[in-house]
Amino acid sequence: MKTNDFSSSSSSSPSDRRIGALLRHLTAGTDADRVSSVFASPTSGGAGGSVFAHLVQAPEDAILGVTIAYNKDPSPIKLNLGVGAYRTEEGKPLVLNVVRKAEQQLINDRSRIKEYLPIVGLVEFNKLSAKLILGADSPAIRENRVTTVECLSGTGSLRVGGEFLARHYHQKTIYIPQPTWGNHPKIFTLAGLSVKTYRYYDPSTRGLNFQGLLEDLGAAPQGSIVLLHACAHNPTGVDPTLEQWEQIRKLMRSKGLMPFFDSAYQGFASGSLDTDAKPIRMFVADGGELLVAQSYAKNMGLYGERVGALSIVCKAADVAGRVESQLKLVIRPMYSNPPIHGASIVAVILRDKNLFNEWTLELKAMADRIISMRKQLFEALRARGTPGDWTHIIKQIGMFTFTGLNPAQVSYMTKEYHIYMTSDGRISMAGLSSKTVPHLADAIHAVVTKAL
Repeated sequence: MKTNDFSSSSSSSPSDRRIGALLRHLTAGTDADRVSSVFASPTSGGAGGSVFAHLVQAPEDAILGVTIAYNKDPSPIKLNLGVGAYRTEEGKPLVLNVVRKAEQQLINDRSRIKEYLPIVGLVEFNKLSAKLILGADSPAIRENRVTTVECLSGTGSLRVGGEFLARHYHQKTIYIPQPTWGNHPKIFTLAGLSVKTYRYYDPSTRGLNFQGLLEDLGAAPQGSIVLLHACAHNPTGVDPTLEQWEQIRKLMRSKGLMPFFDSAYQGFASGSLDTDAKPIRMFVADGGELLVAQSYAKNMGLYGERVGALSIVCKAADVAGRVESQLKLVIRPMYSNPPIHGASIVAVILRDKNLFNEWTLELKAMADRIISMRKQLFEALRARGTPGDWTHIIKQIGMFTFTGLNPAQVSYMTKEYHIYMTSDGRISMAGLSSKTVPHLADAIHAVVTKAL
């Protein structure tokens, strides 16, 4: 029997016969092809094709695509400076010793279970994360004016915060620095906010365009949201001084602008957890409200564990409680509740004094190696007499350096020297080593001398 033949048969079920009778009634006077079309699968796409056949191939992510291209290159001298993850002097990924110790504790604890966490995540992790970023003696914490929820690393924390603001904050526009991390505009647009930019980087000095920043924030509508990189600005590595941060704070508070800090590198920039958190704590100390997205990807090396937190500092404890209730309504239909393992690792380290101290030493060692790579690259370029002023390499801070190289120069370095980086000239200092600095310096010297 053909698949579109619904005539009675001894092997047909009662339901098949009823459908067949209904079909004959509805398609009386039509040919077999029309009968077949009624029963064609709505997802078949017709004639064996796909309903998704019209889709075009999407471009690779600008950052992650660099690694894909690098992996395809068979050259023995290839160098990946696009990856946003720490590498050892040998170019290998690093799992911190303190993380291994914490994991071993968790494995040995036979009372641990794998039940779902609450919507807000691991409560101990949340409390410890708030203290880490705001300070253990923070007045906001003492007064219970802070609500913290565990999220999926920094990206998830930003997304949850963005959707919360889009639903409940009176302004729907967020100002982000120009340039910024490539995912920021996508995250906030999809969260329901309108994205605008404020001047931040000055290509002529390869430093901060502080005057432009003040002018743009001063012209922003009252109450607008402003995204601020807490430290180690990505991609430029350019941070305001504490004096400049104080001017930014005064301006924003005078206009009622809502600060939304992205803290992806606490302790990873200067080597000090407290130093890298100072800008945030300045805003908390004035009693105003703000949001902070935290990530443990870089400073604990927990990239794939996707561990982060969103803290919202409120004016009063009862407000913080209501804010948390609404955050739950954002999270529940998004991912229901967060994962338990990574947050448990963080909680073990933050609550144990010995492990915490060991972590700070490992963290400083990572930060110091990156600072050393900056110095070595600067010295190598100076030794070669490379045209231009390269002092910005040692003035910038954190994992990334904005070299000032243009897309044509980047392309040339990839083609001729097998050095991979994002087209805007951003390089990951953590991807360098003492062995590879000369190769990079040679490439930069060659491409600058060619004046592409």
